Amino acid sequence: MNVTADQPYGPDSLATDVPHPTRPLPLTQALQLPRIVIEDTTPVIDGGQFAAKAIVGQSVSVTSKVYADGHDKMAVRVCWRAADEEQWHTARLRELVNDSWVGEFTPTSVARYVFRLEAWIDQFASYRYELEKKYAASVPIGLELEEGRLQLVHAIERSTGEVRSQIEALLKQFTQSPDQDVQVTLLLSPETQATMAQADNHAYLSRSLEFPLDVERELAQFASWYELFPRSITDDKARHGTFKDVHSRLPMVRDMGFDVLYFPPIHPIGRAHRKGPNNSLQAGPDDPGSPYAIGSADGGHEAIHPQLGTREDFRELVAAAAEHGLEIALDFAIQCSQDHPWLQQHPGWFSWRPDGTIRYAENPPKKYQDIVNVDFYAPDAVPGLWLELRDVVLGWVEEGVKIFRVDNPHTKPLPFWQWMIADIRSQHPDVMFLAEAFTKPAMMARLGKVGYSQSYTYFTWRNTKAELTEYLTQLNEAPWRDCYRPNFFVNTPDINPPFLHSSGRPGFLIRAALATMGSGLWGMYSGFELCESAPVPGKEEYLDSEKYEIRPRDYTAPGNIIAEIAQLNRIRRQNPALQTHLGLKIYNAWNDNILYFGKRSADGSNFILVAISLDPVNPQEANFELPLWELGLPDDAVTTGEDLMTGHTWNWHGKSQFMRLDPSYQPFGIWRFEAANQ
Repeated sequence: MNVTADQPYGPDSLATDVPHPTRPLPLTQALQLPRIVIEDTTPVIDGGQFAAKAIVGQSVSVTSKVYADGHDKMAVRVCWRAADEEQWHTARLRELVNDSWVGEFTPTSVARYVFRLEAWIDQFASYRYELEKKYAASVPIGLELEEGRLQLVHAIERSTGEVRSQIEALLKQFTQSPDQDVQVTLLLSPETQATMAQADNHAYLSRSLEFPLDVERELAQFASWYELFPRSITDDKARHGTFKDVHSRLPMVRDMGFDVLYFPPIHPIGRAHRKGPNNSLQAGPDDPGSPYAIGSADGGHEAIHPQLGTREDFRELVAAAAEHGLEIALDFAIQCSQDHPWLQQHPGWFSWRPDGTIRYAENPPKKYQDIVNVDFYAPDAVPGLWLELRDVVLGWVEEGVKIFRVDNPHTKPLPFWQWMIADIRSQHPDVMFLAEAFTKPAMMARLGKVGYSQSYTYFTWRNTKAELTEYLTQLNEAPWRDCYRPNFFVNTPDINPPFLHSSGRPGFLIRAALATMGSGLWGMYSGFELCESAPVPGKEEYLDSEKYEIRPRDYTAPGNIIAEIAQLNRIRRQNPALQTHLGLKIYNAWNDNILYFGKRSADGSNFILVAISLDPVNPQEANFELPLWELGLPDDAVTTGEDLMTGHTWNWHGKSQFMRLDPSYQPFGIWRFEAANQ
């Protein structure tokens, strides 16, 4: 009998056939239930409601609990295909202990995939198991050998081609030998088992549900982001920078090792309630305003701010960036100035107050008088607003943009994101979305589930060893590891972290090391490399914020950390273990001011140890342990260390070691770790 778990009451049954939980199960339906249990499968999000995340060309590890009544041997395999494929690919899983199984498969295209598990009773393996036990116990096995002969006969009956010929040869060899020892050896040989597996009848075959898997390109997991305001690429605060000016920054951004060049909104900026310097409510006639106040007579989300240049200028910049190995990412901010064309063209897309005015946006204590929000569920907004926003994104995709940073997605409906992202990626699978969400954990995880490739994180506010240990560990555990890719931005135009206000250059190096080593994804907003940190007193905001004024910079200013950032990014590129947040393990270093952890590549060939002082002022020392057990080495083994910042190499002797980290020199150590004489 072949039954399937995803069709629990027979292959032709409908969901309406499933009895209500308060009613007994009819015998006819019980007879169709799967005999084999497949449960606790990973990677699966919310029972398969959402797609787990994967990267093209990287192995996906599948685990499950598979068992049935009795002592028969199981066979389990994973089956997978891209959504546009008809043919399933398969690979066998390996049995561990306590009914646990594990296996791998590798998706080969950027696409939505599905996978399922299939399990059956392996009758020949079960027979071999019993024969081997009885033969070893020297009990009579004459009947068992006849059963083995019949196994071969039945396998021939259901086989064709080369497999049939091989089993016929086995049967001939078996029957022509009068020696039981020879017969047993033949039946127990690995070659016989492999041949018989090809003729297996898959007794009591059970199938799991089909689980979705979202396979994205490598930049979804491993990338370094650099944020800049194109209007500030100028040597004169009175002259608005342009797309053409940004060309001059491309070599420097590339040489620092970045992959993604991200711009805040590049659209026309409204005049109504325009903000002045430092978020003041009064703007002068020449103040540029916040780029997040989107929309003017020059257009809305589909348009380009006239002072930045033309659409052709933008296309040329996208192409030039690509020549430097950079992708342009754009901000997708679903908010409008009161000058946005939509307010006149589609007033029904907004919520109006009884006096005919419209409420401006707030995120207490912050107020955004220059911004109003759309109403996704206003009667006139469904479906027009949803379709318009989708088409805005598609329009920029047609201009060569494949990465979007989305402003405050947690304040917009989850069903909209689930629909829009899936719709965009069904047409353009290589498009990615970064969630700028600083909110409660459940919502941040849910955004990953509905389709966001990656997300901003709590990293910015995790400073102590205990906080960082807890957070880095959590990101490596279910469900986060399967649905959420953390992008460790060290700062943003909105967030000037308090740790940086007075920690000086060492503090910036500490945060850069934590971000680059802690996650495969990290980002920085321009000025970080210059150690800019002047805050609005008492706030985590930048004084003279670039959100409200043009801010030229001298990118060669003394005290910069450009060389260190370039080397950190170089180390990431050269060491596969650092190209994901997964696999991070905290190790013992007996000092609460030193965070010490390791990362090892999936194939075990690349092992990196990282020690970071969290004190930007004082030298810190600690005894620490080398994780020799991870390499299968004894506590007195000799290992090799290489300082990846300097290239210096040495030998470590034994597990117990000592470190000293001096912020005046370098407040962190990054060491490649391997057994000596490899």
